[in-house]
Amino acid sequence: MKNLRLFIFCMMCAAFTLYSCTNNERKTDFPTKSSVYGLASIVNLNTDTTSIYLGDFFPDIAVIDSVQCSLNFSSSFDKKNAKLILWSKSKEIPALSELKVFVKHTSYSILLKKSGKIKKTVYFNPQKKKYSKIQIAGEFNNWNPTSSNFVFENGKWRKDLFLDQGTYQYQLVVDEKWILDPANPDSSDNNIGGYNSLLKVYNFSAGTPPYLYTNSFKNERINIGNINADSLFVLWQNFRLAAKFINKSDSFCNITIPEEANKMERSFIRVFSCNKKGCSNDLLIPLKFGKVINEATALTRKDLEAQVMYFLMVDRFMNKDSANDKPIKDPDVSAKANYMGGDFSGIISKIRDGYFSDLGINSLWISPVNLNPDKAYREYPEPHRKFSGYHGYWPISSTKVDYRFGTDLELLNLVRDAHRYGINVILDYVANHVHENHPLYKQHPEWVTALVLPDGRKNIRLWEEQRLTTWFDTFLPTLDFSKPEVVETMTDSALYWIKTYNIDGFRHDATKHIPENYWRRLTQKIKNDITIPYNKNFYQIGETYGSRELTGSYVNSGELDAQFDFNLFFDMRSVLLNNNESFAKLQNSITSSLDYYGYHNLMGNITGNHDMARFISYASGALSSKEDDKEAGWKRNIGVKDPVGYKKLSMFTALVMTLPGIPVLYYGDEFGMPGAGDPDNRRMMKFTKLDSYEVETKNIAKKLIKLRRNLIPLIYGDYLAIPANVDKNIYKTKDIFVFARCYFDKIAIVILNKNSSVEKIKFKIPVRYDKLKLLLKSNFENRFDLKGDEITISLEGNAFEIITN
Repeated sequence: MKNLRLFIFCMMCAAFTLYSCTNNERKTDFPTKSSVYGLASIVNLNTDTTSIYLGDFFPDIAVIDSVQCSLNFSSSFDKKNAKLILWSKSKEIPALSELKVFVKHTSYSILLKKSGKIKKTVYFNPQKKKYSKIQIAGEFNNWNPTSSNFVFENGKWRKDLFLDQGTYQYQLVVDEKWILDPANPDSSDNNIGGYNSLLKVYNFSAGTPPYLYTNSFKNERINIGNINADSLFVLWQNFRLAAKFINKSDSFCNITIPEEANKMERSFIRVFSCNKKGCSNDLLIPLKFGKVINEATALTRKDLEAQVMYFLMVDRFMNKDSANDKPIKDPDVSAKANYMGGDFSGIISKIRDGYFSDLGINSLWISPVNLNPDKAYREYPEPHRKFSGYHGYWPISSTKVDYRFGTDLELLNLVRDAHRYGINVILDYVANHVHENHPLYKQHPEWVTALVLPDGRKNIRLWEEQRLTTWFDTFLPTLDFSKPEVVETMTDSALYWIKTYNIDGFRHDATKHIPENYWRRLTQKIKNDITIPYNKNFYQIGETYGSRELTGSYVNSGELDAQFDFNLFFDMRSVLLNNNESFAKLQNSITSSLDYYGYHNLMGNITGNHDMARFISYASGALSSKEDDKEAGWKRNIGVKDPVGYKKLSMFTALVMTLPGIPVLYYGDEFGMPGAGDPDNRRMMKFTKLDSYEVETKNIAKKLIKLRRNLIPLIYGDYLAIPANVDKNIYKTKDIFVFARCYFDKIAIVILNKNSSVEKIKFKIPVRYDKLKLLLKSNFENRFDLKGDEITISLEGNAFEIITN
């Protein structure tokens, strides 16, 4: 009996010791309150010097004790602006490195990504002709030739470009005349009835970049696959985990979740890696009180990655209160350019009757609601048509609600009801300009940029040449944000909407036309006044038409969470609409976006918006890319010419709902509402009398949104392109696209066929699922065969399937 008691005592001691060791393994000295709010964004290094504003990451820069970076860099510090300036001491800096910021002996980690720019030289042979100036304009310089002049030497014109890997459309500008590059046989459809030359930039150095994937998890342990990685960076929140938390082997890595994660309802494990070839994909693993989230049911509207957004124009959605119907009384204003009566009451009624919930929407982006003028104005471009301010983008007040939409109380009730139904409200905010009747302009005419340029030209709609100063129209003065008082006034106005109406985010109009000092100040105020004191996620998404480099320059911890990915949108549209385009173009575009914005970005993937003709009008043949889409809407009724347009629209929606990023559905796209360019693409929303094609299209959209909301691989999964029909030549596979979103043992495989005829498609499931007994099913009634690791499926023309487990 004595020996038995001694044995039990020893076993208890051993168990206690094991428990203590396990707990000690998970203990850290991380502070209970982080000095950084949210997840610190990666800093993309320039090829020469890079400025890092520490205030972007640390709202209170006074807490910073010191900064330490790799020996590969030299640095200086600008105390006044809390700006760290880095430059490389070596040509061979790693693809990823770490900047450590110390606060009371705690090290916060900010990752630095080496520039991947490659030198690419473009030549122009004058063929013995004389030219005074040769320039180049393309996606890489936002189609602005003035910044890219060639030099003439040895009988040829030459321009050295430094570009990231990818393909870029461009043209040469020869003595002001735009032409295709005569020395380059590669070209691409420009979506407006013509072609552009195509510049291909690739790094052909030896080796394969690393690849990471989520393999398995159990309790506080996570196992990830790690292929070809030389360096691994594992972070919990913004703290790089020490060696005791990481157990690496050649192809796997075991990660121990730190004990501090148990105290937080939502935190993240983030994993990055690199080798000499470049960076891997990144992993983002959500935790709930220290446990890996493996089901989408654990997510809420506060999880920004789980958003499915719906964009509606207030005036064009639902008219519920005729008492506030006040169209502009002017015979020169067409009905389609006037107020149609949509209001807050209409939106509230659709929230309450479950329209958005039934569709699966959990985030509403609504057009600007600030007061607009009571008269119409002629637009500057010919034929100088008159428009009202029904759209909300001509503010005569930056804080008053437009009475034609409803009252302050109704807007407040709209937000409250949306929250009650689990829906975020994202408000469109206009900061770039005001209307000439705005008190700000009347009281401070010196607060705007010059309308007339030094050379006598009017500074109107010079989008690229005068990006930060150009006016949108003669009656819409652009604010001069080089003046601190302008920045303070407009950021205070933005804050008013958050504090008064408890909105959940902003869509920012004309983002690229506003300098970064404004965005930094706005985000600083939002952090200090809203997100930190109330622990409230606030989503900011911008609108920038331009290169990925320009677009991405505004997306970081100190400015915006995201922008709309227009480059990806235009490539998706081009590939689905043009028979001669290959899905390879889309894959290249997806890769470029993931490289620029990350594999778990919050960028907006749109089905369309209020500035572009409706996709279905192109897809059905009712509208041609060779015509002026706006004029077409004035001259004839644009409908749906060929029902195949509905199938193509569903394919487009399938892509938007399954690719990394935030899906954004433009109102009416759920059933295929047609429309030419603005304002024809802003028709009054239709809720009844849908025909059979529209009903089917809407049902498909609902099913796709349901999959997006319910399948965690479509939210937090990594992206993997899958080769299909590898035994056939490239031309025969250009209409087939297969990719997977993978998250631990869960997978969603997306298959598309844009050919007009049936295609038999074969592909292999990702190797990591080889040994798992996957119970796969199709979600759109297409039968498939699984033999070993190979799937065979036949898809009708212009069709898709999503296979899940």
